[in-house]
Amino acid sequence: MSKISIVDLEVFYCIGLTDEERAKPQRLLLSIDLSVDIDAAAIGDRIEKTINYHVVVQDLLKYGEGRSWKLLEKLVTNIADRLLAEYRPQAVMVEVKKFAIPQARYVSVTLTKARR
Repeated sequence: MSKISIVDLEVFYCIGLTDEERAKPQRLLLSIDLSVDIDAAAIGDRIEKTINYHVVVQDLLKYGEGRSWKLLEKLVTNIADRLLAEYRPQAVMVEVKKFAIPQARYVSVTLTKARR
């Protein structure tokens, strides 16, 4: 099994416990690992035989439009479920970094889920 990684994709989503915190989008960094079998893509050199990471990135950049979350835990679960359903990797790892605590570099939540 191989892995396609997208590391520290900058997105702006509305997230936070309070209405005030969710009032405007916040900068988050997303890291995604998609577990895929790349053999067919490598042999045929065809994008249709793998997951097109450019399409995934465009999807994630727009994913927060018109949505809001209170918890990072809910956000990582929603993203993982979306990626599993839409792009059909064998498994996905999603990490979301939030910059809410001035004394910390960031706070993050990571989730790994496999397709059922």
